[in-house]
Amino acid sequence: MSTETQSPSVKKVVLAYSGGLDTSAIIPWLKENYDNCEIVAFCADVGQGEEELEGLTEKALASGASECHIVDLKEELVADYIYPTIATGAIYEGTYLLGTSMARPIIAKAQVEVARKVGADAVCHGCTGKGNDQVRFEGCFAALAPDLKVIAPWREWSMVSREDLLAYLAERNIKTTASATKIYSRDANAWHISHEGGELEDPWNEPTKGVWTMTVAPEDAPNEPEYVSLKIEQGRITTVNDEALSPYAALIKLNKIAGAHGVGRIDITENRLVGMKSRGCYETPGGTVMFAALRAIEELVLDKTSREWREQVGAQMAHLVYDGRWFTPLCESLLAASESLAKLVNGEVVIKLYKGQAQAVKKRSPNSLYSEEFATFGEDDVYDQKDAEGFIRLYSLSSRIRALQTK
Repeated sequence: MSTETQSPSVKKVVLAYSGGLDTSAIIPWLKENYDNCEIVAFCADVGQGEEELEGLTEKALASGASECHIVDLKEELVADYIYPTIATGAIYEGTYLLGTSMARPIIAKAQVEVARKVGADAVCHGCTGKGNDQVRFEGCFAALAPDLKVIAPWREWSMVSREDLLAYLAERNIKTTASATKIYSRDANAWHISHEGGELEDPWNEPTKGVWTMTVAPEDAPNEPEYVSLKIEQGRITTVNDEALSPYAALIKLNKIAGAHGVGRIDITENRLVGMKSRGCYETPGGTVMFAALRAIEELVLDKTSREWREQVGAQMAHLVYDGRWFTPLCESLLAASESLAKLVNGEVVIKLYKGQAQAVKKRSPNSLYSEEFATFGEDDVYDQKDAEGFIRLYSLSSRIRALQTK
């Protein structure tokens, strides 16, 4: 199979390596097309599962890498990227909880750190030229290490299919567990798993049960609801069912509890940053519960204008994270605004899980603005209803003036 001749100026490359078909082919391809440069494999452990990491170092070395760095980022991902993002209320296009998007900045940052550690002059990723991830990774590289050369093989080589990649590896006697048939393209981390491809490429097809891996089908979930209690401090979940847990541990526990009730499934045809639409099925069981809990406390503690501002911050943050602009002044500004509002988001919530739904059924906060004395429909001595007349006249004054002028 023909290969492309590239610049031989690169001496050492750090490759974002997963052990899958694409990155297994990238290692020998880099050596052949970049003057036999040294390849350092890098893998970020973001909670994708032990089975994804098993034997990874051996695979990388067998493919031609000189070394393999597996960096544990699970706790940092949840504490420093996921929790701050969900505190803003960021949800992309109404439903997507940004599972893939939120993991990209920390992976890119760690890849740059490995590159500095080993003295590399280039970084490489296996993202295709059609997807969002190429923009996310390279946007982070630009912000953190503009001096490093970025190599994106899918935009350079002539291979276009899994069959091409398998043939390429076979010609070089490099073993792989991949096969020519791959039904779905999946991306997993502690927060979620995404599914694309296969029957999902036709939006008229309902996802089959074989698509889902983290959650049971809602119709197969238990017939009795389960209640889970969460404590929230300054917009962060700190306890689950009265057990104090780290951010990562809290997420993993909620994934298990909520997944058993079919909570957290979405099926969305989204607008990619690169211009095309794509269909994906996402599972975010624990994250769905966390969102429900945070919104419940916000309902108690944020006044109308503060809630409106938080919604604006969340809308902007959703596009920022999706578009790969984490390491920017705008991101810093939005997170600062969210953190200011989150100082009030303290309290306790009870979430009811039942047949795919997560509903806040109990909530309380020491900062609650809700007052039964004011809101009651019964008799009270704290609200004079006659005061409303003057308020309404002033509130509608501009409408009254406009109507009088028209007449």
